[in-house]
Parts: sequence; C-alpha cells; structure tokens
Amino acid sequence: MNVSQAMQERRSVRAFLPRVPGSSDVHRLIADAAQSASGGNLQPWRVTALAGAPLAQLVAAVTSAEPTDDGEVPHMSYPPSLWDPYRTRRFKNGEDLYKTIDIPREDKAARLEQLARNGLFFGAPVGVIVQVDERMGYAQWLDLGIYLQSFMLLATERGMATCPQGYWRRYRETVERVLEVPHPYRVAYGIALGYEDTAAPINALRADRAAFGEWAQLRGF
Repeated sequence: MNVSQAMQERRSVRAFLPRVPGSSDVHRLIADAAQSASGGNLQPWRVTALAGAPLAQLVAAVTSAEPTDDGEVPHMSYPPSLWDPYRTRRFKNGEDLYKTIDIPREDKAARLEQLARNGLFFGAPVGVIVQVDERMGYAQWLDLGIYLQSFMLLATERGMATCPQGYWRRYRETVERVLEVPHPYRVAYGIALGYEDTAAPINALRADRAAFGEWAQLRGF
C-alpha cells in the first residue's frame, strides 16, 4: 500500500476485534511516526501506549471520573457557537454516524452512551495517549497534528485501524494521574488502535469531504 492508498483507506474506526497488535509492531509504529516534520525539530510529542491491565486501569479510572474543568485552556474542543459551513459539516457527520447504529436524534440517552464509548477506546485493544509540554504553543500543536496523521497513515499501511480522540482532554487530570505523566506535560489526544471489526455497522461510516472549490484555489496556473 502506498501513501495515496493509505489516505483513501484511513478512517476513524469505532469497533475493533479483540486481536492485540504485537508490542514490536506498536513500538515500530510509534517510532516511525516520529519521522514527522516539526518546526525547529522540537519533536514536541510524548507518547504512552497501553494494553492489558494498564489499559483497563485507565479506562476504569476515567469511567468513574468527572471531566476536568479546563475552560481557560485552549485546544480543548470546537469554537463556541460554531458557524457555517463548519456547523453543518459537524452536524451531518454526527447524524451520519448515529444512523449507522440506528440511534435517532431524539434518543439522547443512547447518544450519550455512544459518546461514553470514547472512554473505552471504542473497545480497541491498545490505547495511545499523546502528551505535550503545556508551555508549548500553537505551532507545536500543529506539529502534534502532523504526528497524528503520520501515525494513522502508517497504521493503515500496516493493516491496523485507528480513531483519533480529543475526548481524553476532557479527563486529562485523571489520565495524567493514572499514567503518572511528569509535569509540565498535558494530555493532547488519544488514539484507539487495533484491527477493525468489519462486521460492525458503525464502521460502515464514510465521512464525506467538501468539494474542492469550497476551500481551495489555484492561481497562476
């Protein structure tokens, strides 16, 4: 599989097989993704991968925890009062997701239950938590995004599946305590990692993309 094929195949998977990737495969994936570009070669990422008992411990702690109050911290979620076209795109993506598992819009309890599955890494056998020094700025958060994309494309190339999750920032204090994350590092995002359950209806979701003309221009060609 080449990079172009991995770009087409990669998607957020929300149901996994119980098969656990080997430790050498996970080690190589994390390390190879670190070939990503970063401004000034800062390489601002710090990565912890969990499986087995350590993963179960983190999931149990977050399941019983209250969200971290991070109202003053940037990068936590979507902008308030999201505007179009972004609001419409986000709304459609959510509706398309819930349609795959037959959850109607008015069933708030079922939707919240599905949201809570983020805290289980959607049943993935490996959970990855990426951290960043809290003193880093906007540019270094961009570098984290580059690392995330490299990680996901490499995983796709190697037959694995992923789901990137900002959800873990909501429980960062709990995660940092359980993982004994050294100060001044903070949780940036999580990644569910494993092998796709292709029979799961939720994995039928294929998020669409806006037409090229909505967001790109070619000048001088």
